[in-house]
Amino acid sequence: MSPSPRLPSCGSYGPSQPLCDRIPGGYVRKGGAQSLPQLDPNGKAELMNPYIMLTTTRSATDKRCHDVGTRAVSGPVTFRGCLRCIFMPSVYLISPAGHPNYGDELIAAGWLRHLSQTHPEHDVWLDCPNPGLASVLFSALHPRLRVTNTLWRASWEAGSDDPAVVTNRVLDVVRNFGTPAYDLGLERLYEVESFHLLGGGYINRLWPKNAGLVAGAAAVGSLTGARLYATGLSVVPLLQAPTAMQDSGSSVIELLRGFDHVSVRDEPSAALLGLELGLDDAFLAAEYELRKGLERGGADMVVCLQSDLQSEEQRRQVAAGARELISDALAQGKTVQYIEAIPGVDRAGFDALRDLIRVEDFIPFASIWREGLPLRADQTWLTTRFHLHFMAAAAGATGKAINIRDGYYDIKHRSLIELGTGWSHVDAARTTSDTAPAPDANALSFSSMLNARSTQKSCEAFNLYPCQNDAVAHTQGPPPVSRQKPSARPPRGLLTALSHMFR
Repeated sequence: MSPSPRLPSCGSYGPSQPLCDRIPGGYVRKGGAQSLPQLDPNGKAELMNPYIMLTTTRSATDKRCHDVGTRAVSGPVTFRGCLRCIFMPSVYLISPAGHPNYGDELIAAGWLRHLSQTHPEHDVWLDCPNPGLASVLFSALHPRLRVTNTLWRASWEAGSDDPAVVTNRVLDVVRNFGTPAYDLGLERLYEVESFHLLGGGYINRLWPKNAGLVAGAAAVGSLTGARLYATGLSVVPLLQAPTAMQDSGSSVIELLRGFDHVSVRDEPSAALLGLELGLDDAFLAAEYELRKGLERGGADMVVCLQSDLQSEEQRRQVAAGARELISDALAQGKTVQYIEAIPGVDRAGFDALRDLIRVEDFIPFASIWREGLPLRADQTWLTTRFHLHFMAAAAGATGKAINIRDGYYDIKHRSLIELGTGWSHVDAARTTSDTAPAPDANALSFSSMLNARSTQKSCEAFNLYPCQNDAVAHTQGPPPVSRQKPSARPPRGLLTALSHMFR
């Protein structure tokens, strides 16, 4: 069975032929069983009837028609416009934020701040595992933020850890509905301009159900023509199961290759996708968080040891090595603080060291989120956490990155060391004082290059989401040109689009 032709997003136009079994609002297009509502004789459409259809005899191969491919289409070309989308366009972000986990929240906040500058009047949907907490964390970052868990729920309720099963289940609910528990959320998927997988290391073998996130975005994009973005991803360790997209047999990697724009943060991911090495999405938020953290200030040594994604033996080894380093620092009269990037998960490390670190020197996640990390340029850090390594090095601090999982955390930390953090990188069993971090001149290169790399990431962001506000565009400059430019789209205003059609 051949895949369905690609239908342009609301506000554009495409071939007038059956494209999918169902579209939001319940109008069945397959076989022409039910036509879409028509404009009334005066040319008006009521918002209560969200879909309109007009036809023109313009050739579907006309280059001004968006995304009908090179395939010749006989018959009239149809304009399908969702009035809600035309007048209130929206973007859809997919992220593991809301757990909370400092790194995931950092990335989501960076993109929301960017969109508040460039698209303040757009609805911004954030699809994440914990929408309740995410709505609290990000409530002030975009005036039209909406939070849901539609694709995460569809993926995690598949009842299997086999990515092929998850993928086909997500495809079924996205294409055919039939899930009253969240059909209303699925309808929203058909109304957005773009889907964007935000950066992070969550599309991989450790969380096979997350394959459904890629499949869900790709499925809607194939039906509506919504633009598909993924930025700052890491896809290692690679999913090994044959994640199959129904009717096409595509793997997650092949699906990502079909996106309009993809960037990755580490060399193994770049090699798998055939891309140049990109940057972590944290660069979009780094300078803001750095200013906040430096204003706060911190102790001579800062520690964070996670308890997840490792064995009990590794936890004991990490704690024993950390104990030696902390004891040496205290003996030298240095101050020590402990922070948590994930509430509860990182508290266990503090509990194992609380005879050395005072309770008042424990900094919970909520404090970090409000006031920033306790940063100083002359600090020493000891952590298993990737984005703590990132932010501390951005401040100019030296430290030790502890690897607790080969094929995942070693790749993450080494990607930063290759960017010049100057940190030492050791396995859990070697976290001892004989390998204590020493000042490294290379540590300054990551900090000194922060502005340039943040600008590079901002260029990527402006390319995907150019300024819609003239005042912002004037202060920020024109959107930069990128090697991977999103496809051109016709104007989204209803009257402009209609005049464009009949030109």
